[in-house]
Amino acid sequence: MAKFDPDIVLEFYANAWPTEEGVRDLRSWVRGQWIPFDADALSQFLGYPLVLEEGQECEYGQRRNRADGFDEEAIAQLLCIPGQDFARTAAGRRVRIMRTNMTTLSQTWMMLLLSNILPNDHNSDLPLPKCQLVYAILTRMSVHMAQLITDAIYLFAGVPPTRHPLDPDKSNSALGFPALITGLCQSFGVPVTPSKVIRPPINRAFIEKYCTPRQAQGGDPLAPDAPPPPP
Repeated sequence: MAKFDPDIVLEFYANAWPTEEGVRDLRSWVRGQWIPFDADALSQFLGYPLVLEEGQECEYGQRRNRADGFDEEAIAQLLCIPGQDFARTAAGRRVRIMRTNMTTLSQTWMMLLLSNILPNDHNSDLPLPKCQLVYAILTRMSVHMAQLITDAIYLFAGVPPTRHPLDPDKSNSALGFPALITGLCQSFGVPVTPSKVIRPPINRAFIEKYCTPRQAQGGDPLAPDAPPPPP
């Protein structure tokens, strides 16, 4: 869907607010219709990208839950351009990879991740947990994307909006998954009027402009122009 309905998206998030502390009610009331956004509902809407047996975890989930699940050295070697590594704390703990230190392929998946799966308007670096997810994708582990999206929507719904610094009547926070939510509501019979255009897709032109490391003389990477934040 190239456009989304901002009124439907706002109503979805307004009514998906958790009603009780500790209660994980994964549905919202939109135009007189309950809209579920649990992993099963999203899997069905997305065409069942990954089918798991009851109680089964995807390979990414299994690795993430193990104390020795991800080799940080292997992640750095795969995601970074030669000679680069994670940014570290003063104690030497790896915390994030700067986008300008990542390969073109890693940057591309980073932007896809931050646009479509775990929306975030901060894209100058990738924290360790999200580096693990990009590594899992690049090494072809199975990943339960519907569950990740469900968790992200739940977090969006539970975070109070912050006020715009210049206009107190506006929120300073972007809402995630506007097109998906518009389409999901429509699939349950909610009338929608997609009117707001989504940012251009992450295609070859985008990748060449924003995801290709540029080398200065002597081999030091130059930061590419900052891409627009995910919708």
